Amino acid sequence: MRTCINWNTKWAFTKNCDAVPEKMPERWDYVNIPHTWNGIDGQDGGDDYYRGNGYYVKELKKSDLPEADRYYLEFTGTNSSAQLYLNGKCVAAHDGGYSTWRADITDLLEEENLVTVVVNNEQNDRVYPQNADFTFYGGMYRDVNILAVTETHFDLDSYGGNGLAVLPLVPENAMPQGEIQVRVSTWIKNPKGTLRIRLLDAAGEVIACKDVPAAEANEELLTIADVHAWNGTKDPYLYKACACILAEEDGAETIIDNVSAKFGVRSFLIDPQKGFFLNGESYPLRGVARHQDRWEKGNALSKEDQIEDMDLICEMGANTIRLAHYQHNQFFYDLCDERGIIVWAEIPYISSHMPGGRENTITQMKELITQNYNHPSIVVWGLSNEITMGGFSDDLMENHKILNDLVHKMDPSRPTVMAYIGSCDKSEDIVFLPDVISYNLYNGWYEGTPDQTGPILDGIHEMHPDQGVGLSEYGCEALNWHTNNPRKGDYTEEYQTVYHESLIRQIQARPYLWATHVWNMFDFGADRRAEGGSKGRNCKGLVTIDRKYKKDAYYAYKAWLSDEPFVHISGKRYVERDEEITEIKVYSNQPAVELFVNDVSVGVNDTEKEFFHFKVKNEGVSRITAKAGECVDTAVICKVDEPKEEYKMKDPGIVLNWFDITEVEGCYSLNSTIKDIFRSPEAKDALYDLLGGALPDKNDPAPGGMFNLLITLTVLRLANAEASGSFGHKTPLTKEDLLELNSKLNAIPFVEAPEE
Repeated sequence: MRTCINWNTKWAFTKNCDAVPEKMPERWDYVNIPHTWNGIDGQDGGDDYYRGNGYYVKELKKSDLPEADRYYLEFTGTNSSAQLYLNGKCVAAHDGGYSTWRADITDLLEEENLVTVVVNNEQNDRVYPQNADFTFYGGMYRDVNILAVTETHFDLDSYGGNGLAVLPLVPENAMPQGEIQVRVSTWIKNPKGTLRIRLLDAAGEVIACKDVPAAEANEELLTIADVHAWNGTKDPYLYKACACILAEEDGAETIIDNVSAKFGVRSFLIDPQKGFFLNGESYPLRGVARHQDRWEKGNALSKEDQIEDMDLICEMGANTIRLAHYQHNQFFYDLCDERGIIVWAEIPYISSHMPGGRENTITQMKELITQNYNHPSIVVWGLSNEITMGGFSDDLMENHKILNDLVHKMDPSRPTVMAYIGSCDKSEDIVFLPDVISYNLYNGWYEGTPDQTGPILDGIHEMHPDQGVGLSEYGCEALNWHTNNPRKGDYTEEYQTVYHESLIRQIQARPYLWATHVWNMFDFGADRRAEGGSKGRNCKGLVTIDRKYKKDAYYAYKAWLSDEPFVHISGKRYVERDEEITEIKVYSNQPAVELFVNDVSVGVNDTEKEFFHFKVKNEGVSRITAKAGECVDTAVICKVDEPKEEYKMKDPGIVLNWFDITEVEGCYSLNSTIKDIFRSPEAKDALYDLLGGALPDKNDPAPGGMFNLLITLTVLRLANAEASGSFGHKTPLTKEDLLELNSKLNAIPFVEAPEE
């Protein structure tokens, strides 16, 4: 009988070692798994977090193990590469920081054993990811287990799977009903005895059973007589498939190994014109992307952390999550199954193609599908993210064709998808490759205005009428800065709400969008960043990285997506206001909101939907109350004479703020985009004189994919990124340098873009 022993506790750990130890270290630190060594330095900015080897050592006595024929060590997350040593001998190695891998240690086991795991997250040219806007936390950050099995057991050696794959055979785009068949595939090492497969309903009752000789087992069909569909958040009903191997001993049957998997019965369709359908009904996917890390924990999360993440997402009303940009914890995929959340799952093939990394993309994709095949929540396999950022090549295209074909072969039941950077030409061959597509668009933050997003999507949809089109990333950063006059680039919570209100309305008007995912649900670690008053974090989240504060934009989505009655007054952290007339914005999913100031009604708003706006006099201390049906929320604002300095962005990594810059009508400034600057040779020369190190060769006619991102930035954004080391180095820039450049640009006439 299989035994699984959790082996998380009391590992000796150090980063200060250059060889595998021969005996148990005496002066190393002791840590419990999950563990990362970058929980602090991976989030404090400067792009200087430790990337190298971490050594984990633990003793293992064979006599402490249950009696078994084979013993496996199982690692469910070691970032990024790992080598396993048993008594000084290398047993196995694994490249890829987000998937499960195992090693058979049986033949090298002695009575007293020293287990060493060397984990490495340093930069290289063959293991993804290497270039991305998030911290690559090193460590053994998910569970470590010992599996004890008999010689005959479900396969433990193939890409981290458990030897069991379940596929309900459901008619396309139809509500599963009546009798359906379920195909159960098994892989058994040293097959002997009898394979018994049982299907259980949600109450644990056996509803189907089949016995076959283990040596003949492969794909078996079982029947569910009166199926209960897995129907998303409405009804996430789960069955369970149990497989066991039986041997006869002394005239009685004995279970010698067993595995199981929950599964759901559902159909889905991505219609290029009508969007996503679940079980034959329109089911627009509207939700968020999620990174797995947390404040001062990095990616070493507890189950409680992951449940809290899921609770916050579900409270908001989302019905889909893009689990970016790598394989997430199996526990979280299970939560998605149980809550009815539709999932986009992907590998970390991101930003820059590496010719030496092809085999790693293939291996990581095989692991992703093998380990997650049974989850009904997953509907698409992601091939890559913004991969043309680093330029396009024939090798990149061939890599994607190989992955696309691989996915179709391994799992014909799910389509492939890619997330493209906004600057990727929609006519490129690579955009036509996957079954469905999505774009990462940041108009209104990195470039342009929010209202440009919808028309851009329309253009993509028009060029790709046979592919479902989605919006895989969109968002803007917000911290605890506030203003009554929000504008792009101010990092205020108020601008984030304006931005997301605009995007919500544009999404609502485009039912062809198969899925939309806010970037991001939570602020996350990105150690190279220094923006908006926050070092080491990307602050586009709807919730802070410590999960303690839901930003106002969170409630805009709750008003749109949630059915649970609520009302929320926006701007509660914007208390001291200098304006005479101030806007009070209220979010609610109720049909009308009444607003009170100091217990006096200022009116009922029943003409707007979800986002309710009121103008009120700002006098003295005002107690604001919003009522929507039975729901009530309160806030307080105070009149002050001058704008409060504490509400203005202050960033030690920034040398100048946008509101300090002089602008001359009809001329350039630091607030102009690089794209606009490049239309004027004189402005371009002035820019290169100061910031040439952050830009490609001035005379290069085709500077590459990364340049397509840079040109969307303002000169100030580029200068801030360069000064903070976001490009891997730091240029000493002073406020005086930038003001001098701004003066030069103020004297250069703006060159309008030619009409298309």
